[in-house]
Amino acid sequence: MESVAFKCPNCGAELVFAAQQQDFRCEYCQSSFTKQEMEYIAAKQEEKLESITPEQQQETEAFTESTGYYHCESCGAEVMADDNTAATFCYYCHSPVILQGRVAGEYRPAKVIPFQLDRNAALSQFKNWCKKKRFLPNDFNTDDQMEKMVGLYVPFWVTDCENAADMEALGKQVRSWTSGDTRITETKEFAVKRNATVVLRGIPADGASHISDELMEALEPFDYQATQPFAMQYLSGFLAEKYDLNMAAVFPRVQKRAVQACDSLLRSSATGYSSLSVTHSDIKVLSTEWQYMLLPVWFMTYRYQGKTYEFAINGQTGKFAGEPPVSKSKMWGFSAGLAAAVALISTLIGGFFL
Repeated sequence: MESVAFKCPNCGAELVFAAQQQDFRCEYCQSSFTKQEMEYIAAKQEEKLESITPEQQQETEAFTESTGYYHCESCGAEVMADDNTAATFCYYCHSPVILQGRVAGEYRPAKVIPFQLDRNAALSQFKNWCKKKRFLPNDFNTDDQMEKMVGLYVPFWVTDCENAADMEALGKQVRSWTSGDTRITETKEFAVKRNATVVLRGIPADGASHISDELMEALEPFDYQATQPFAMQYLSGFLAEKYDLNMAAVFPRVQKRAVQACDSLLRSSATGYSSLSVTHSDIKVLSTEWQYMLLPVWFMTYRYQGKTYEFAINGQTGKFAGEPPVSKSKMWGFSAGLAAAVALISTLIGGFFL
């Protein structure tokens, strides 16, 4: 007898029927769905399966045959490479890496945003940023350190979410005026309700566990209108990492951002009130559409006093993100010099008034 498994539309894990709640639940991402929602989801999943063409299947098989990956024994990063790459290094810790084998077809990206910012432009922007930082370590912006900047295609899950959003709130309108010697304040209260289906498109979440999520979010937004169907040619001269966090692993991040965006949208739609107090909010991700993409990032790491500092530049827009290291000796020297200057000025002023 054949078994039937229903997959969670948000993370791909198996759904189970919860007898107590009389609905379907994903034990991995905690999503839940009613019978009616499951029928809607099943129809969409069937359409998706029917849309896969023989040409797309051939492209996936070709990707598997022509793509290998390099594994870093030091930090665990895995870098994709084509058959023409003989050796490379880890973008994260700069250790040599060795070829491990083929990359399965599931790691083939659907889309890629090609680099639009070349290495010289990225270096120029980085050096201009360094000039504004007084307390950087002496070796931070040397040529040797600049050589560590690499063009990296970062693996991203880019998600379209359909969300069911319901909100109840108390809206207040307050106005005040003066009548004679009396100050009058009038407060009106209104029951505010919002119920909507909200579709959010292009929520990104990086699929590389070695890269800071906060750093990647700081580089947003990317312009998805520049996406191209993936081809290995775009990787020429750059590195690319394959994901090690699947859809299920990144879904909590996507879900959090989707809920926050829906909440903000519902609140902003309630205009004309002096204040708005939400008394009930129920926002649920109903279904998701995922695309695995490679997005361009100029990336550099720097080790200082046992800590790794990460710096990134959006390879499409040039937006910069990163935390600067601070040389304590420079900071103490500056503080001592400043204190000496203050003491000298105080002495001179004191002598002037004697």
